Amino acid sequence: MNDAKSQSPPSTEPASRPDQGKFLWLWIWFWRVTLVVSLSYAWYCFYVPSNSIVWADNYTSAQHQAAQSGKPIILFFTGKWCVPCRIMKRNVWADEQVTESVNAAFIPVTIDVDDPDAAAALSRYGVGATPNTIITDPQGNVLQQKEGGMGKADFLELLGKLNPSAINDL
Repeated sequence: MNDAKSQSPPSTEPASRPDQGKFLWLWIWFWRVTLVVSLSYAWYCFYVPSNSIVWADNYTSAQHQAAQSGKPIILFFTGKWCVPCRIMKRNVWADEQVTESVNAAFIPVTIDVDDPDAAAALSRYGVGATPNTIITDPQGNVLQQKEGGMGKADFLELLGKLNPSAINDL
């Protein structure tokens, strides 16, 4: 009788699958790789290399420099939080050909849309989104305007419409 009581009834639970350990291992590695790729992409989006463009300190300073030199002004409206702005800074503004073109023929100024001192420029040019690139004459009249990000070729084309000799000489 003891033999009958010591025997356990047949198990209704499924047998442990040998593939379950392999599946768990793949799942863990999937999430590790996803984390590494996500962090790498986030770093890439916010990485901005330095550039050699001679930026004006502010909009007023750019106006004075433009009045003295007769060069047009490039207004680049941006924000610290703006990922397309950072991508443009990395792919366009850090390029050597762009640097030479801009430094030779323009007075560039970057304007942070979150800066309270930039309110006058924002309202004057009706900037509502970033990135926004506006090229003006020394008096501040808009010559060209491009809202949104752009690549190096598009940016050089925008500059070439105003000063073809500066782009073609490079």
